[in-house]
Amino acid sequence: MDTSRSHVVLDDADIGRAIRRIAHEIVERARGSEDLVLLGVPTRGVPLAHRIAEAIASTEGRSVPVGSLDITLYRDDLRLRPARALEYTSIPPEGIDAKTIILVDDVLFSGRTVRAALDALNDLGRPAAVRLAVLIDRGHRELPIRPDFVGKNIPTSIVEEVRVEVAEIDGVDRVTILGASDDRGDQR
Repeated sequence: MDTSRSHVVLDDADIGRAIRRIAHEIVERARGSEDLVLLGVPTRGVPLAHRIAEAIASTEGRSVPVGSLDITLYRDDLRLRPARALEYTSIPPEGIDAKTIILVDDVLFSGRTVRAALDALNDLGRPAAVRLAVLIDRGHRELPIRPDFVGKNIPTSIVEEVRVEVAEIDGVDRVTILGASDDRGDQR
């Protein structure tokens, strides 16, 4: 990707506001925070899930269980990509049965990551409902998947890359759109 043709679309303050808005929308739709479980999709979905849980706890006065859901073995592009290390799956002790699960990811693009997460979730239990929260929805869906909670919709070209950086992993909070070049980069 040609990083010389990039621009920041969200900074740390924008991301903070988006997280708080998503947290409020989740609680509003669930009519409270009881029976909620947030599962982040590694890598950047996990810290985003923790931030949403913190925002919910600050307004609701109770903590919300948070975990992570590795989807590596459920991806439909395993044979097309180099081997990748497995990520960590961590399900809260309360489990997911009869709970409202909020899957949290950084960018929604084709929908294939979410499809893999739904398959992985089915192997772990039977939630009452599954909702999807994403920081960025960039469009270009290949599957009939729609987020329930969105930080920001960013219309992009198919050849652009949306890069989300979070302080816990990257040392900075920001969302950048990288311009097109001959190198397509890692598209999700």
